[in-house]
Amino acid sequence: MQEELNQFERNKVWELVQRPIHQNVIGTKWVFINKMNEEGSVVRNKARLVAKGYCQEEAPRAWYDTLSQFLSENGFTKGKVDRTLFLIQDKKSILLVQIYVDDIIFGSTNKELCEKFSNLMQSKFEMSMMGELTFFLGLQVKQLKDGTFISQIKYTRDLMKKFCMEEKSSVKISMNTSVKMDMDADGKAVDQTRYRALIGSLLYLTANRQDITFAVGVCARFQSAPTESHMTAAKRILRYLKGCQEVVLWYPKEGRFKLVGYSDSDYARCRVDRKNTSGSCQMLGNRLVSWFSKKQNSIATSTAKAEYIVVSSYCAQVLWMRQQLRDYDIEEKEILIMCDNTSAIAII
Repeated sequence: MQEELNQFERNKVWELVQRPIHQNVIGTKWVFINKMNEEGSVVRNKARLVAKGYCQEEAPRAWYDTLSQFLSENGFTKGKVDRTLFLIQDKKSILLVQIYVDDIIFGSTNKELCEKFSNLMQSKFEMSMMGELTFFLGLQVKQLKDGTFISQIKYTRDLMKKFCMEEKSSVKISMNTSVKMDMDADGKAVDQTRYRALIGSLLYLTANRQDITFAVGVCARFQSAPTESHMTAAKRILRYLKGCQEVVLWYPKEGRFKLVGYSDSDYARCRVDRKNTSGSCQMLGNRLVSWFSKKQNSIATSTAKAEYIVVSSYCAQVLWMRQQLRDYDIEEKEILIMCDNTSAIAII
């Protein structure tokens, strides 16, 4: 707690003034947090003094002004700045800096660049080094010489335990392909709170498990009035995960850096409104960087139209990604979008 108060004093978070007439004083509250690693062990205790009106800024303005000036003085080129993120480039290397109230998290594609920035920061600010990133917001990170693994293995195991699926048998696919889910108005209702908790947990898991994105999205449509059939379908996803908990995302350091997109759509699969579901993913070389599965807003009267809708909306996503790459001085003039419907291609 004293550490937090010292941070306020150093960063000049507030100044003492007379209370304005006819104005209430916003109270404060201490919030205590235990930061844990991927094994569930506490690695750091933190205390936060927050305003009950929740009007505090994300971080002191001094962080941004000082860092911006400091980086420019030391030869870094600032690629992009928003409220909490600095993207800095040094030749072909990229340095990312995330700023919080009393924390700075940074990483780089170049180890020497990362060490240089670390030395600069420690000479300017009071910092404690936490070492190489291994666990962050439920994501496990394993950094090797030739690439990086990202997974949610511990989170998946915790889900099995939380929803009592440890002793259940596993299945090979996340959704029964012969069953089309509907509102099931005659089905037996289940605990809505528990069903929503399960869906919310699975949605967070899609941060690195794109193989369950479609199935989770379908089950999420019935959160207002879930029945036993919906719960069975949601738990089937857990049974699928039980058999492949060790699946991870691999991001190699070497290899080509070309943006390629893949799009697809089903046709009138939803039995409630007969709408189609769009699906797509984006690859930078052989690195999966983005994906989504979403029900279309309109009803298509043919597979060609359904495929055309997903490709046209997908173009907007690709253009946004191209703009993001420009912030890293990577210019993608021609981006290949893969579509498996010849009629949709002809329309385009």
